[in-house]
Amino acid sequence: MEKYFDAKYILDAIPSILPYLTMTFMVTGLSVLFGTMLGFILAVAKIRKGKIAEKIAYGYTTAMRCTPSIVLLFLIYYGIPAISKSLGINLDNVDKMVFIVITFSLQFAAAMCEVIRTAYEAVDKGQFEAAVSIGLSNVQAYEKIVFPQAIVVALPNFGNSFLTLIKEGALAYTIGLIDVMGKASLIIANNFNAHALEIYIALAIIYWVISIITEQFLLKLEKELSKGSIRRWQNVRL
Repeated sequence: MEKYFDAKYILDAIPSILPYLTMTFMVTGLSVLFGTMLGFILAVAKIRKGKIAEKIAYGYTTAMRCTPSIVLLFLIYYGIPAISKSLGINLDNVDKMVFIVITFSLQFAAAMCEVIRTAYEAVDKGQFEAAVSIGLSNVQAYEKIVFPQAIVVALPNFGNSFLTLIKEGALAYTIGLIDVMGKASLIIANNFNAHALEIYIALAIIYWVISIITEQFLLKLEKELSKGSIRRWQNVRL
């Protein structure tokens, strides 16, 4: 009789799943890039407090926070082609990854908007004024004093959002993209759902390793940037 649980399947599954990390990282990287750019624009809109722009930014972040990732993914995946088809544009041949990147870029932008805004507001405005008073231009004060400190403040929340994005990216398999989650699902299907537990354990181990490495890297980066910010401020004062 076949054993219900066989650890050998965990060891066999990991090498089969690992190559598909490339797709997972590609989706994550592009979503971080575009999401950060849009999040910066939204944060500026909130910081500047222009009536219309600020309302749009707050409305956007509220809408994204209230929409589950899988619902937003289906809205983008089915909604954009439907709207484009009504305009005479056929998007049936567009790669699935495009819709996934759009989805997670929109969600990541909402998170980054708040990360950037709170990081900027956490820096004492007196430091900017002091930097200008000793001869730095506004641009130099932001570049040498405000931004380095804001980045240090933002890193922990950025790291949390980044790790959340990697895990949320597992939803990509629901529309047919073969990433690590998609490959794990294919392995289980090919085994007629046998040893699904072992396959999911292998998948969990991969996500755990990625999360731990990312967390440790960001912690070290935060320490280095903190030291750099202190040195920069001391040099400016001298």
